[in-house]
Amino acid sequence: MEACAEKEKVPVFFERKSSLEKALFIGAAAGLLISFYLIFIWSPIEKTMGLVQKIFYIHVASASTAFIAFFIVFVFSLLFIIKRKRIFDTYAKVSAEIGLVLTTIVLTTGPIWAKSSWNTWWAWEPRLTTTLILWFIYMAYFMIRQMDGVWEKKARLAAVFGMIGFIDVPIVFFSIRWWQSKFHPIVFGAGPSQQGGGVDERMLVTLLVTIFAVLLLYGYLLLKGVALEGMKITLNHRKEKIRERLIQ
Repeated sequence: MEACAEKEKVPVFFERKSSLEKALFIGAAAGLLISFYLIFIWSPIEKTMGLVQKIFYIHVASASTAFIAFFIVFVFSLLFIIKRKRIFDTYAKVSAEIGLVLTTIVLTTGPIWAKSSWNTWWAWEPRLTTTLILWFIYMAYFMIRQMDGVWEKKARLAAVFGMIGFIDVPIVFFSIRWWQSKFHPIVFGAGPSQQGGGVDERMLVTLLVTIFAVLLLYGYLLLKGVALEGMKITLNHRKEKIRERLIQ
C-alpha cells in the first residue's frame, strides 16, 4: 500500500507556507490585473493583425512559464531519484500538472492567432510540432502515474520519464532558429536582420509584465497543489493506520 511504503512522517514534509502562498496570490492577482490593463488598453494595436494579436501576450507567457514548470519537474525528479523523498516527487507531479495545463493553453491560443496571421488553424512547422510532442510526452507522464502498482515504483518511472521529456523543451525554444521557421517570429534576441525584428517597446513591456504575473500564479498554484497533495497523503496514511488497528 502507498501509505505503508511511505516511511517518512508525512505531515512534517507538507507543512503549508501560508504567508508565502498569500503573498504569491496577491502578487499574481495584482500582476494579472495590471497585465490585462496593459494588454487591452495601454499596448498598441498591431497594424496587420489588429486585436487578435493581443493573444500573443497570453500565448508567450503561458509557453515561457510552461518551460519553467517542466524545468522544475526535471530538477525535482532528479532529486527524487537521488534522495527518494516523497516531497520531491510531489513537487515534480504538481509542477507537471501546471505545465501541462499551460501547454494546453499554448496549443489552444496558437491556432486562434495562426488563423489570423497565417490564414490556417494549424501548420506542421517546427515549433508547433515540437510543442505538440511536448504535450504528448507529459500526457504520457500522467498515464504512467495512473498505472497499478506501488507509488514508489510509479514515481521512479515517472521521474525518469519527466527528466527525459524535458529534453524537448530546448528543442521547442530553438526550433525556429535551427530550422528557419517562416511562421514564428523571434521575439527575444532578434536583431534588425533577424526574422521578426523584435517587438515594439510597449509591447515588450506588456509581455514581460504578463510573463511575470503568470510566473507568480504558477508559484502560488505549485505551493497550493503541493499542500493539497500532502493532505491527501496524510489522509491515506491515517486511513491505513486505522485499517491496521481494526485488523489487529
